[in-house]
Amino acid sequence: MSNHLFDAVRSAAQGGSVFIETLDGRQWTYDDMLLLSGRLAGALDTLGVRPGDRVAVQVEKSPEALMLYLACLRAGAVYLPLNTAYTLAELDYFVGDAEPRLIVCTPKAAESIRRIAAQHGAHVETLDEVGGGSLMELAADEEADFLDAERGPDDLAAILYTSGTTGRSKGAMLTHDNLLSNALTLRDHWRFTSADRLIHALPIFHTHGLFVASNVTLLSGASMYILAKFDADEALRLMASATAMMGVPTFYVRLVQHPGLTREATAGMRLFVSGSAPLLAETHRDFFEKTGHAILERYGMTETNMNTSNPYDGDRIAGTVGFPLPGVSLRVVVPESGKPLPDGETGMIEVKGPNVFKGYWRMPEKTAAEFRTDGFFITGDLGKIDERGYVHIVGRGKDLVISGGYNIYPKEVETEIDGMPGVVESAVIGVPHPDFGEGVTAVVVRKKDASLDEKTILAALNDRLARYKQPKRVLFVDDLPRNTMGKVQKNLLRETYSGLYMEP
Repeated sequence: MSNHLFDAVRSAAQGGSVFIETLDGRQWTYDDMLLLSGRLAGALDTLGVRPGDRVAVQVEKSPEALMLYLACLRAGAVYLPLNTAYTLAELDYFVGDAEPRLIVCTPKAAESIRRIAAQHGAHVETLDEVGGGSLMELAADEEADFLDAERGPDDLAAILYTSGTTGRSKGAMLTHDNLLSNALTLRDHWRFTSADRLIHALPIFHTHGLFVASNVTLLSGASMYILAKFDADEALRLMASATAMMGVPTFYVRLVQHPGLTREATAGMRLFVSGSAPLLAETHRDFFEKTGHAILERYGMTETNMNTSNPYDGDRIAGTVGFPLPGVSLRVVVPESGKPLPDGETGMIEVKGPNVFKGYWRMPEKTAAEFRTDGFFITGDLGKIDERGYVHIVGRGKDLVISGGYNIYPKEVETEIDGMPGVVESAVIGVPHPDFGEGVTAVVVRKKDASLDEKTILAALNDRLARYKQPKRVLFVDDLPRNTMGKVQKNLLRETYSGLYMEP
């Protein structure tokens, strides 16, 4: 009997070798993983979860939570991870849309979530951050030799909801082969083997921590240190015995600021990967100067897993996301027509490959609108391909600023501002303007004690950018708003400053 993704996990499993180690020294071997995921799969089956049923999970990160993901694969269920920050109102939408058979939540949230579940016919069990809860109690009574449900490459393995910054969140349907093909490609591209030990400090409700970090580790027979959240002190301590780390830019900013980040501290590490949000060129440079390691940036999204990567061997160029991964086709086109653009020109990025999702859950019209007739998926990301073939992400299509009839790509303006002395980072947005439609507006974070002001920045841009690209205003903030994965939430900035140019 075949269970497409888990069959590959099982064949890569390293028996008595360590799969997971926690900061307090607890360890789970690959044999333990097979045992516990089997018992949890049995518990799901006992609770009436059948192949194709959705299992919604909103729990804290733990080894057991990762085993529950594997148990869902084994039971043939569709795993539905939910951000731990989602409110009850948001959960009500997800539960109503996905109609899960089972919701697994923290014990403290159980009472509230049971009220939501009752309205949608779902059952509720609990799992806490230390491996307790009603689901674990049920699993303890199950046999370990669960007979895995039959699943093929095109069967759904997971539904991940997009962040929904515009309109309601959409459930991206990911198949067993979407996940398996991408994890195998990344394993080979990034040279992961059973000798690797990954520092895993990412959340596991997101594609980066769940599918990239966890699946690549599993399919390499490697091991991981699991951290509930990123801590620079702990990460540096673990580097003495680890070989790789995957993170978001915030992790690397914190490490660069840490006095313990040195060549000696990172001497045993072979790979640092960054994704989920753009890494500042300054962070890339500072990290290299302190450690001798060039951070490897890659590009992916919920709907496609990973699309591109800077090379393992060769130049990892700051500000780029490298080349299309093996098996992935990528092109840059005119957004309206889909006509391919020559290298160097900015347009919409479109991708095609075995990594690209099956479509949006119960949204056939939206799915059809996001694919070209030749099968390419319209990512919504603007970018270009340079003369060496490296892909550059310029920004989200919805973040494009149209001022006085001209298209302005925020990244171009941000790059100029970010390069100025005294600037930590910037976000450029379009704000409603009575004369221009949208006014180019820069929101800037200054370095501590920097005396930078609006006039200085505008004067510096005068000879660097065409007049229509120059900000109408420069505003200063202590921090830019970010989501859990470190992406700047420009939608919140647009809301905050929506009346900036309007008459009082």
